[in-house]
Amino acid sequence: MTWETKVNVSKIFELRCKTTCYFGLGAIKKMEEISANLIKMNINKVVVITDKIVPEVTGAWNVIESAFKNYNIEWLIYDETLPNPTVEQIDKATKFAKDFNAGAVLGLGGGSPIDVAKSVSVLLEYPEKTAQELYEMNFIPEKAKPIVAINTTHGTGTEVNRFAVASIVEKGYKPAIAYECIYPLFSIDDPNLMLTLPQNQTRFTAIDAVNHVTEAATTLLASPYSIHLAKETIKLVAKYLPQAIVYPEDTTARYYLLFASTIAGIAFDNALLHLTHALEHPLSALKPDLAHGLGLAILLPAVIKHIYPACSEVLASIYKPIVPFLEGIPGEAEIAAAYIEKWLFDIGITQKLKDLGFNENDIEKLTDLAMNTPSLDTLLKMAPIPVTKKIIEQIYKDSMYAIQ
Repeated sequence: MTWETKVNVSKIFELRCKTTCYFGLGAIKKMEEISANLIKMNINKVVVITDKIVPEVTGAWNVIESAFKNYNIEWLIYDETLPNPTVEQIDKATKFAKDFNAGAVLGLGGGSPIDVAKSVSVLLEYPEKTAQELYEMNFIPEKAKPIVAINTTHGTGTEVNRFAVASIVEKGYKPAIAYECIYPLFSIDDPNLMLTLPQNQTRFTAIDAVNHVTEAATTLLASPYSIHLAKETIKLVAKYLPQAIVYPEDTTARYYLLFASTIAGIAFDNALLHLTHALEHPLSALKPDLAHGLGLAILLPAVIKHIYPACSEVLASIYKPIVPFLEGIPGEAEIAAAYIEKWLFDIGITQKLKDLGFNENDIEKLTDLAMNTPSLDTLLKMAPIPVTKKIIEQIYKDSMYAIQ
């Protein structure tokens, strides 16, 4: 019996970071309180950014709609968000919101709808700008419309941080932005909204959280805070991900996977990211159907192998729930990488880059995108080792095939 089993998962608590996040089973009911706050801010028109599946499958929309009606808030739904959204999609959503004269933006879904909502919130305040200008960092926004984030996956962390991602397809870019003005004003993390997550999405989103903290614990900005959050995140994912895969409606498992994801989002909001995310973005930029978490999982063992000698003590500590015999010495790098890959295989993530259709002829293009996509150079500079073209090429090469 562990302390986690004693927690009342139906008790809603407020997770205060820059965002006020309502967390726990039934937290979606906080839409009443959020709606009341919007009215106090003289906001009575909200554009909802989502996709065609989430509103009905999760059951969230009925609660949101009821709250809006109770407070006489008008809404319009943009439901054309796709995985790995593009700047063209964002411009389309922005025009939709602008024509409606929206005073706030609500993102309902996983990382893609919420990131689009963040982007739209900026462009509503800068009507002369485009999404491509935003993501090529041609201007630095200082204001945005209020954002409400209703999260439906346990991986992204975007509901509690200042990051958003979109693709510029014509250039093969998938940059990230990070601005103070795109912290959500309110967010909701309700594990009930994740009970219908497909098995693979359950895996991939949880591994996204693992990558967030692996990087946040080892960047040049890492601190005891980010390392502590990393230890807790990996412990919870290692314990509860297998349970959620076998028993998808286990609310305790979903609760702690979601908590892990949320604190992971806070961790990298404080300490940033580095190699795994910088090298994954070119993968899903070139193959938009690639799940972000799967791309990260494929790269993770190779990244661990290359950075382990520089931060072996930290990595041994945070990965103890998965590889308990690590002693934190540089010479363990290949062993650590092999056992982390074995763990990924054991939970059902067995693909490598070759299985996705990549080959060694693609490495030069991927490396060029990792080094030249706007914002990714910043992540590469945060790595605990000096990142050269040769290292990037080797990580991609090492990720083509299984270690074992």
